[in-house]
Amino acid sequence: MNAGLDTYLSALAHVKRANTRYGLAPHKPILLLTLVELIEKGIVIDNRFEVNVDLVGLFQENWRLLVRTTHQPDFTQPFYYLQSDKAAGGNFWRLYPNSGFQINAHIKSVKILSEVVAYGSFDDRLAVLLSDPLDRATVRDQLLSVYFPDERLAYYRHKQLNDGFYHEVQSLVLNEPEAHYKHISIQTEEDVFVRSRLFKRYIPQLYQDTCAMTGMRMRSTFKYNFIDACHIVPFAITHDDKVTNGIALCPNLHRAFDRGLVSVDEDYTIMVSTHINELVDHPYSLSKLNGQSILLPHLQRYYPSQENLNWHRKNVFKG
Repeated sequence: MNAGLDTYLSALAHVKRANTRYGLAPHKPILLLTLVELIEKGIVIDNRFEVNVDLVGLFQENWRLLVRTTHQPDFTQPFYYLQSDKAAGGNFWRLYPNSGFQINAHIKSVKILSEVVAYGSFDDRLAVLLSDPLDRATVRDQLLSVYFPDERLAYYRHKQLNDGFYHEVQSLVLNEPEAHYKHISIQTEEDVFVRSRLFKRYIPQLYQDTCAMTGMRMRSTFKYNFIDACHIVPFAITHDDKVTNGIALCPNLHRAFDRGLVSVDEDYTIMVSTHINELVDHPYSLSKLNGQSILLPHLQRYYPSQENLNWHRKNVFKG
């Protein structure tokens, strides 16, 4: 075995774990398995693990597949405290803050953590080892064998079937048949984070990064979104993050929609409020949109729900 890999395998098999009344905390092993999986799936290729929907979603999935104790599935704990573990004479995990921020303590909110942390990364030697498929498979199997021996085979089977929590949440948000997510349970802030971030990811994708009302399309080689994922019925009212409760709008139309200045009728055409004072001859005036058809996703199951649009027409739109 590679001597360098052997050193890291030993360290990963002995990470510091809190001794709780439920037993040794499983959080760090779950995080490590998740980080390895992100590399395996090609989601992370540059050793920069951002606090995003893939990281948190797969952590929650792996937790549900492997943990049988009553520990709480808190992603933020190991993401911060893994920095205290060492291999080959140094720390093998480090967090890097966004400009203007510092990371001096555990941040309990995943939303705030995503705003403060730019990314976490392994040390260079471990990153190189994990880039090799054989070494990566060895690390994953070591983690499963040491920390979750009884669940190891079932874990591999579920990963082959793609039927874990993260895949179920994606099916829920994408309005797939209910059988695809019948076992799902949204309980924690992290669960809500996953669902809401998938909504924000899928809505622009389904509308091809195009505003459904103006037809404006904009993409960036950076990671900025110029098209908003707009809820039709506010999330605070229904907690509905299915794409059928969403529509892709550019920021000014998003504001107009939320304030009832535009809506969508039963035929998916645009309704413009009469309570607008604007330069009607301006090429970007809202009145020019009145009666035009909106852009719709390719598949009907992704269309904005007429039940939700009816709620918007009755409760928000100012005719």
